[in-house]
Amino acid sequence: MPRKYKGVFIVLEGPDKSGKSTQAQTLGKYFHSLGREVVWTREPGGTPFAEAIRALLLNPLHTVSPIAELLLYEASRAQHVQEKILPALKAGKIVLCERFTMSSLAYQGYGRGFSISVIEKLNRIATQGLEPDLTVIFDIPEKYFVERCRKKAADRLELEPAQFRERVRRGYRELGKKHSGAVLLVDGKKPLSAVQSRIRREIDRLLRKDCL
Repeated sequence: MPRKYKGVFIVLEGPDKSGKSTQAQTLGKYFHSLGREVVWTREPGGTPFAEAIRALLLNPLHTVSPIAELLLYEASRAQHVQEKILPALKAGKIVLCERFTMSSLAYQGYGRGFSISVIEKLNRIATQGLEPDLTVIFDIPEKYFVERCRKKAADRLELEPAQFRERVRRGYRELGKKHSGAVLLVDGKKPLSAVQSRIRREIDRLLRKDCL
């Protein structure tokens, strides 16, 4: 949609345990060092209502049908965009979000087998047409997921079989190629400093372009 806000919207994407939260923390500190006000948020979640949906979706004690899962993600997203993301962007803030619409394409599209065109339509409705200024995708092999998952209890999606995770990973790589204009695909198994430097270069170009 036509840009109607002063802020910058950056999304961090990738399979579970790919390093999104760690990179978000480091990027948040970087933006603060530049004197920018940052809103750090996540999907599903970001608002009290959306966090309640998150708790339902990720609880391993629940059995959730694929269609209910997709619609719950979109409901959470709709509330998140309306209540938190759009107001922050209109106020000129940098919004740093862990996951957004590409997650639904990767998980429910490639992972569950739903129609990509249907998910794209639902995404447009839930987001009011909002798109990130930059999406960073972290790519990691399966062995890194297994190693990192040992460190804490797994949620419902993290308990999915390896075949599901491989479909999701393949989905992210294909989506990254299709949307190369506003997407940065990075190797999540590289050292934190190397990954952060790569992301910062892209972000600095984005900030200069927008004269922010």
